[in-house]
Amino acid sequence: MDGPTIQSILREHYPAFEKAHPLPVHVRDAVHAMLCCRTAALGGHKQSCPEGHYTHIWYNSCKHRACPQCAYLQKAQWLEAQQVRLLACEHYHAIFTIPHDLNDLWLINAAFMANLLFHTVRDVLLQMLADPRYLGARPGIILALHTWGQTLILHPHIHCLITGGGLDGEQWKAVSNGFLLPVVKLMEVFRERLLSALRRALSKGDLELPAGQTGEAMEKRLGKLREVKWNVHIRERYAHGEGVAHYLARYLRGGPIGNARLLPAPAGKVCFKYYNNHDKDEAGRGKPDIMTLAADRFLQRLFLHVPPPRMQTVRGYGLYANAKAEVLDRCRLLLGQGPVEKPEKLDWHDYWGGKDDHHPECCPVCGKRLIVGASIAPQQQSPKSPLVPRPGAPLVPIPALPQAA
Repeated sequence: MDGPTIQSILREHYPAFEKAHPLPVHVRDAVHAMLCCRTAALGGHKQSCPEGHYTHIWYNSCKHRACPQCAYLQKAQWLEAQQVRLLACEHYHAIFTIPHDLNDLWLINAAFMANLLFHTVRDVLLQMLADPRYLGARPGIILALHTWGQTLILHPHIHCLITGGGLDGEQWKAVSNGFLLPVVKLMEVFRERLLSALRRALSKGDLELPAGQTGEAMEKRLGKLREVKWNVHIRERYAHGEGVAHYLARYLRGGPIGNARLLPAPAGKVCFKYYNNHDKDEAGRGKPDIMTLAADRFLQRLFLHVPPPRMQTVRGYGLYANAKAEVLDRCRLLLGQGPVEKPEKLDWHDYWGGKDDHHPECCPVCGKRLIVGASIAPQQQSPKSPLVPRPGAPLVPIPALPQAA
């Protein structure tokens, strides 16, 4: 691939960064996987043209969810599995964002804070939509956690795919007049629920506090957050759920930035494209812009978004909960759909089919399918890090960052 990649940036700048910064084990493991991805370190196999025109070596992928180089198939598989479950009704896209004043708590309690955010958004949506004043039914909900903004700063928020209706007893009940929920009330309930949950966690000692911060001081900070407006939005209404599902799939795996956004940069720098939401066009969209960061600053931002092990970043609730297959099929029947049929798992060949005229497993000379030949054993891998891993070591906080672009 021409131009810089995440892998090439890591190869050039990570060794010095690692020596200067304490990093948790899961971040070191992610970097090691990305550096080895599609290289001889992971082994592979040879493929050759049956007519002898061409030979190609395929190296194995790391399949780490933070790797932007090999996430395409996994994202496509997830999207295909979700599309066959979507109900034939309108869907809404909502976004819940926590204030940046809580970022220091997130940095040292990432898994705990993520679970708290998921559970709070779930409870608020299910409770309010069950209220007869609004929908009065049980909806289907898919939640996806993103922790970054356009400039890769820490910006935890949840994107929601919500059905524009729900199950009321044995009947399907659609939203009235395209109205899902009052946004101001939704924001107030979300704010109160999350702050109450944080206070309970604080009193139980479940939260690790930032250095120099006392429990009393944190209580005061949480109290002040009750007085400010939080960012909660109900955005586009879709005639079906596929539009939002496609949006969620883009960020399911592969980290906060792909190689296509990277640009050539001066020595010691990283340049990338982004949409500047502080400079919007007439339609209200952020204008295209370019950001240049010192390489260590870029890596610091990138590593903030490597999810801890076993943390689910996409979760289904209500009618879209994995355990509610029978209820989902009942709803599909009410909406004129058949039962969910689990699709065959999308493989690499099917995924590639139709993307362009040249299939990478076909000979570029005669077009015949390449034949799989000898396997290539993985090379001896070096240790993941020359430093002793420090389990649980937090990332160095990024000071004085602006609001997310």
